[in-house]
Amino acid sequence: KKLNIGQFVMITINPEEMLNEATSFNKKITEGFSNLADVGEIGSGVTPHETIYEEDKLKLYHYKSDSSLTTNSVPLLIVYALVNRPYMTDIQENRSTIKGLMETGQDVYLIDWGYADDADQYLTMDDYINGYIDRCVDILRERHNEEKINLLGICQGGTFSLCYSSMHPEKVRNLVTMVTPVDFHTPDNMLSHWVQNIDIDLLVDTQGNISGDLLNGTFLNMKPYELMGKKYLGVIDILDNPDALKNFMRMEQWIFDSPDQAAETFRQFIKDFYQDNKLIKGEVVIGNKAVKLTNLTMPILNIYGEFDHLVPPAASTALKACVGSSDYNEISFPGGHIGIYVSGKAQKTIPPEIGSWLNLR
Repeated sequence: KKLNIGQFVMITINPEEMLNEATSFNKKITEGFSNLADVGEIGSGVTPHETIYEEDKLKLYHYKSDSSLTTNSVPLLIVYALVNRPYMTDIQENRSTIKGLMETGQDVYLIDWGYADDADQYLTMDDYINGYIDRCVDILRERHNEEKINLLGICQGGTFSLCYSSMHPEKVRNLVTMVTPVDFHTPDNMLSHWVQNIDIDLLVDTQGNISGDLLNGTFLNMKPYELMGKKYLGVIDILDNPDALKNFMRMEQWIFDSPDQAAETFRQFIKDFYQDNKLIKGEVVIGNKAVKLTNLTMPILNIYGEFDHLVPPAASTALKACVGSSDYNEISFPGGHIGIYVSGKAQKTIPPEIGSWLNLR
C-alpha cells in the first residue's frame, strides 16, 4: 500500500502476499520447463493437403475437404508473400484462415515458395509472377475446366496478385487482397521511410540473396518493445498452460522462419515499389508487360488491418481510386498485420466474409 505523507511516499509490504507471489512465480517456472520439454514437434500447418505440382522450390498445395462441403466450383488460389512462410494462414486448428475458407465452400489451393538459395539469385519478379504464378493458375484452370479462377493475395503476395491480375485479367474471375500495400509512400509507412536512402543496388551487388534474418530483424525493430520485450515477459503468465505455451511456440517458429530473398526480385521490388512508388503511378514493368491497375476490372475485395504497422490502412485503401472495377469492396478489421489471421475475432469474421463474397460472384 502507498500512503502519501507530505512529499514522501511510504510503502508498506505484506510479507504473506510477497511469499504467495514468489511461490506462484516459482511454480510457473518449474511447470514451464516441464511444459517446454513436452511441447514436441511444432508443425507447419494443420489442415491436410497434398502437393499437386512442384517446380524448383515451389510447391502447389491442394487442401483436402469433404467434397460435399465444396460448393464453389471456381478454385481459390492463395498467393503468400516471399518474406515469410505461408503456414500463418493455417497456424492451428481453431485459428486457420484456410480451414475457415473451406467451411464456406471454397476449394482452396496455396503456393508455397519454399526457401530461396544461391541457385535462385537471378530469379526476377517476371519469373515469379509471369512464370510460377501463371503456370499454377493454368494448372487450376485445366484441373477444374474453368477459364478463370479466384485469387487471394496476402501482403507482398497481394501486390504480386495485383500485378498478375493486371497483366492476365482474362484468367482471374475475382480478386481478394489482404493487408496489401498499393501506395508505398503514405506518410505513416515507417518501413518505406526507412528504405528510401538505402543503396539497394550496392546492397544486392554485395550480398546477393538478402538474408531472411536481416529482414526479420528489421520488422521486429519497427516495434521493439512490443515484439522483442513485452511478449516474452508475458510468457511467464502462460508457462503453466501447455496449450497456450504450444500456441506461443507456433507463433515464434513462424516469426523466425524467414526465407532468404532472391536478389534480383528483391532489387526490383524495393526500388520500383518502395522507393519509387511505381505501382500506383502505373509505371511498373514486369518482363515486357506494363502493370496498369486500371486493367483490374474484375470484382475486387480488399481487406486491411486498422492497426497494421507494416501496411498502414491508407497504403492499402489507395487501391480503390486506381482500379477499373465497378465492383470494389473493402473490409476493415480492428487488428494488426498478424492478428487478421490468428485472432479469434478474425476467425469468426474474415474467412466467412470472404467466402460469402466469393460465393455471390
